[in-house]
Amino acid sequence: MSSRPAGQKGPSAVQPITPVERRVTVHSTLRTQDGVAIDAAYHPGADPGVPAPDVAIVLAHGFTGDLDRPHVRRAARVFAQHAAVITFSFRGHGASGGRSTVGDREVLDLAAAVEWARSFGHAHVVTVGFSMGGSVVLRHAALHRGRTEARADAVVAVSAPARWYYRGTAPMRRLHWLVTRPAGRVVGRLGLRTRIHPHEWDPVPLSPVESVPLIAPTPLLIVHGDRDPYFPVDHPRMLAEAAAGGAELWLESGMGHAEHAADDALLGRIANWATSSPS
Repeated sequence: MSSRPAGQKGPSAVQPITPVERRVTVHSTLRTQDGVAIDAAYHPGADPGVPAPDVAIVLAHGFTGDLDRPHVRRAARVFAQHAAVITFSFRGHGASGGRSTVGDREVLDLAAAVEWARSFGHAHVVTVGFSMGGSVVLRHAALHRGRTEARADAVVAVSAPARWYYRGTAPMRRLHWLVTRPAGRVVGRLGLRTRIHPHEWDPVPLSPVESVPLIAPTPLLIVHGDRDPYFPVDHPRMLAEAAAGGAELWLESGMGHAEHAADDALLGRIANWATSSPS
């Protein structure tokens, strides 16, 4: 990993290779502050009459996802009915460079995507993260409050963990095997298109629950399913409690985990919240 702290500004965080055009879908490679190439796409919205043309939603996918995964593309299509949308692949995922740090340096990937959204002229940028991406949007909002070009104007965390190293469910124990064992990382690279960094965090990054108190007054929405097989409902409740009244909590009946479990109706409700949340 780079030795630069996650929130520290570095040289030229965003270097799009494709010219900006407002009404055309744009594909680009962004450069993060630590020099990682990030595969990204800008979707200008369903049509010129989209209800919130000044709003852009930056979609942060979950672990082992990328911008070309069907569930990520479906979420982007629903969001694009309400606003412009940035999708991107976190480092180590899909066509992006680098290796996944499972929520640590990914804050820099999100910062590059937010800055790119602002380069299109959007005054209101909302970050929406799923699972690992949910932890990243929380940490990003806490670490980038003072940087106008990289800050989020509102934040949505869907199916996010509250704390690190959680192994209380079978899916999370399998995920820890994938991340921490050499054989698991081979499975991740060959079977899941996810290249995982082999070293432990040093230092351990700010956790999601530690990040939440630093986000206010930025509007924050926490969304979680009561049937989530990865993170039980004590996780969203811990996050909401840490916000001390500064977050809205939606506990969704019957919902499982992240993008796969979020149906179009829920995604539409999230987009409505994102486009109506105050700056």
